[in-house]
Amino acid sequence: MAERMLKFVSVAQEQPDKRPAQARRQDFNEIYDEFVPAKAEAQASRCSQCGVPFCSVHCPLGNNIPDWLMMTAAGRMEEAYELSSATNTFPEICGRICPQDRLCEGNCVIEEGFESVTIGAVERYITDTAFDNGWVRPVKPVAERDESVAIIGAGPGGLAAAVQLREQGYQVHVYDRYDRIGGLLMYGIPGFKLEKDIVLRRHRLLVESGIHFHLGKGIGDTDGADSIAFSTLRARHDGVLIATGVYKSRDIGGPGAGLGGIVRALDYLTASNRVSLGDSVAEYDSGALNAAGKSVVVIGGGDTAMDCVRTAIRQGAKSVKCLYRRDRANMPGSVREVKNAEEEGVEFVWLAAPQAFEGEGHVSGVRASRMKLGLPDASGRQSVEPVEDSAFTLEADLVVKALGFDPEPLPTLWGQPELEVSRWGTLMVDRKSFMTSLPGVFAAGDIVRGASLVVWAIRDGRDAAAQMHAWLEEMTAAQAEVAE
Repeated sequence: MAERMLKFVSVAQEQPDKRPAQARRQDFNEIYDEFVPAKAEAQASRCSQCGVPFCSVHCPLGNNIPDWLMMTAAGRMEEAYELSSATNTFPEICGRICPQDRLCEGNCVIEEGFESVTIGAVERYITDTAFDNGWVRPVKPVAERDESVAIIGAGPGGLAAAVQLREQGYQVHVYDRYDRIGGLLMYGIPGFKLEKDIVLRRHRLLVESGIHFHLGKGIGDTDGADSIAFSTLRARHDGVLIATGVYKSRDIGGPGAGLGGIVRALDYLTASNRVSLGDSVAEYDSGALNAAGKSVVVIGGGDTAMDCVRTAIRQGAKSVKCLYRRDRANMPGSVREVKNAEEEGVEFVWLAAPQAFEGEGHVSGVRASRMKLGLPDASGRQSVEPVEDSAFTLEADLVVKALGFDPEPLPTLWGQPELEVSRWGTLMVDRKSFMTSLPGVFAAGDIVRGASLVVWAIRDGRDAAAQMHAWLEEMTAAQAEVAE
């Protein structure tokens, strides 16, 4: 099989065919076509099978990347899928939305000039092929257990934990305030990066696995028609995992910050995704969360900002600008996403920061000033400083704030003052056991580590599930001893 590999010298790097930018602007479909089998095998064969696979080292899940690339190159697709899914609960999702240029592909050791293996595209191809051939099957535990566990949050971390615990035979109940599973996978990430049928397909599989979903059911401090008290949840289940993610949007002040037409990124993206799913959204229909015909300015430089600018393009905006206070090299968003946005007509205004918002009742412009990079701060990133007398104004009918997310105050919202949080508002957990300050209550994902990547949420969910299983085993054994 080894003769099939190390083809990076003779086979050039190729991504799946990308749809023309003009066609992409017209819809919310994914922008990449599927690999044809021969192309996927050829691209997988470029792997150098290095002794220390830095692609795996820099993957949060530690995926066995060289192994499933070798299986793909040999056309042994079912085995490739088994290897891929052994460490990743949702490879079809990670293959689409992971920033591979910052993780596995960015650390590929193939010599510069030959370019990295297209790991993400091959990962997507493997799992889509597995679904097409019926190799992806519901979880069937060897034996059922009486204990039940509650998972708060149907995002990637919570779902990953649900699968792991279901495999152990637990009765798994997932609670989420939204009406569909996925969290930001469903409502935060646009369809051109992750078509919603992919998430809904996984939902059906989880239901077939025996996982119980309680959707449209938020957690609070009292029981209600569409909510359940956290205390009730603890009494009902043997263990609880908090995997809510972080949804509190960071804000920006300054003169005019309260004008109409200045919206939060999550509100804007949620409305767009709901419309794509066929829902009726009043604020979209009214134009409040619709960029059609407008001059749009998105403030921020992360992946959420990229989602917003590319969504505005598809909604038919007159112009779309991304305002970011640092330069391209220091932008936190994926380099690949920036390139896609530029191809689709987004204009980037680098080294510029908003100072005020202009308008009478409704925003009409963003007054900004030029910035320059200074010395590194405590985090190691270069600080930014304003350039004197450099003010300018960008026309804007719609301003989208994509400045990141912070945790919601869960102890207050849930009436649990003893639930300890860090100075950033994230939940405090034992780093080994994932248990919070409340016995039998665990936490994982962004609510612990802060806003991060989907792949890290999956890793945390899997690890937390393993620790929950160990703790529940101990509790069962201790109860058995007492009974004797």
